[in-house]
Amino acid sequence: MSILRLLNTTTFRLALIYMIFFAVSVLGLLVYVYWSTTGFMARQTDATVTAEIKGLEEQFRTDGVGRLIEVIQRRRRRAGDSLYLLAQVDGTPVAGNLNVWPEATADDQGWMEFTFERPAEDGERTHSARAQVFEVQGTFRLLVGRDIETRRQIERTIRTTLGWAMAVTAALGLVGGALLARYMMGRLDEVNRTARRIIDGDLSHRVPVRGSGDEIDQLAENLNAMLSQIERLMMGMRQVTDNIAHDLRSPLNRLRNRIEVTLIEQEGAEAYEAALRHTIEDADDLIKTFNALLSIAQIEAGALRDEMTVIDVGSVARDLVELFEPAAEEAAARLSANISNGLGAMGNRELISQSLANLLDNAIKYAGNSGEVKVSATLEGDEIHLCVSDTGPGIPVEDRTRVMERFVRLEDSRNAPGAGLGLSLVAAVARLHEGRFELSENENGGGLVASLILPYRRAD
Repeated sequence: MSILRLLNTTTFRLALIYMIFFAVSVLGLLVYVYWSTTGFMARQTDATVTAEIKGLEEQFRTDGVGRLIEVIQRRRRRAGDSLYLLAQVDGTPVAGNLNVWPEATADDQGWMEFTFERPAEDGERTHSARAQVFEVQGTFRLLVGRDIETRRQIERTIRTTLGWAMAVTAALGLVGGALLARYMMGRLDEVNRTARRIIDGDLSHRVPVRGSGDEIDQLAENLNAMLSQIERLMMGMRQVTDNIAHDLRSPLNRLRNRIEVTLIEQEGAEAYEAALRHTIEDADDLIKTFNALLSIAQIEAGALRDEMTVIDVGSVARDLVELFEPAAEEAAARLSANISNGLGAMGNRELISQSLANLLDNAIKYAGNSGEVKVSATLEGDEIHLCVSDTGPGIPVEDRTRVMERFVRLEDSRNAPGAGLGLSLVAAVARLHEGRFELSENENGGGLVASLILPYRRAD
């Protein structure tokens, strides 16, 4: 990965911005620490000097200049960082541990800062001092101060530390930003490589998931789920195309052959009328097939999601049971219902009605003479189970998933009318409503139970 590309990444820029904010925060904190520390030391120095001056001033007022000189000389022997100098007005030293009067000028409050030479093991060293001055009887001047060289060294040390801290913070920020950008670019390159392979037509590739559970892994899992859905839809499209070509070719050929034979035989108006009637029936079947395909496509695309409202599933079931009672009587099948009240769900009433109609039509068709069809709508937990059961031949376990695909018809149902789209539509409706469509056996081991399971929604 080139340095220029690394520096142009959004991750590096975000890391750099974060580093700048962090550095400013650290700088502010260190400046505050520096200001607080140096300010405290300066105030402590001034307070000490002020206290000593007050004591010496009191000593002078009580016992005079002679006593003041004795006190200064005694303190000189154990002065430490303290500085004392009693001098005449012309600057001639009288007592104290300073040899000359400083050349610095005092401010309005009598404070001055100056440098002086202090003995050391390797000679004399220049030290900084801060002192206060006041006059004694108009003929003397008293200077009391402190050697602040140690404080100056501490201040220089803090400033140096502050500079190094900022430099180290900047360096670590840049290095951290580069490493983070490199890591993120590596993860994103995996996504880009997978995307390029998919663009080239290989839908089997997936984005690697490292198992860390971080945001990139979550993105990879969502992308993989999306790719699986796209692959499934693409395969379904190919399968639908193949099924359309296979299953619709026969009725179209049959329709064409019937018309051709009628034209060749020329048997008269009645033959023409019968041929046209059968042609219309075949055309209606083809239109129903294409309408079913269009409905499934619209459902899977989510185009009807905005038309959902809170509906009473129980009311829908009752209406459909009442509608199919004549068809059940005609087929000599017994139709019964067990429908609960208050089964609210967020859904499309027309689609749920169409799904239940498909299930009832299949159940009555395969229940046969003296068969039994039961419709139940019950609340189980937070789910509505809308079930249609029959006593027909049922569907083998290994074929129950396959029959939900478009145009899939088992061998036993090849001679029955239909295009094999009814269960596909029900499955699509279940997915649209974030529910499930399940096929199972009756409790007695025979027949089939088709269950449309929808999320329960309490009606307001």
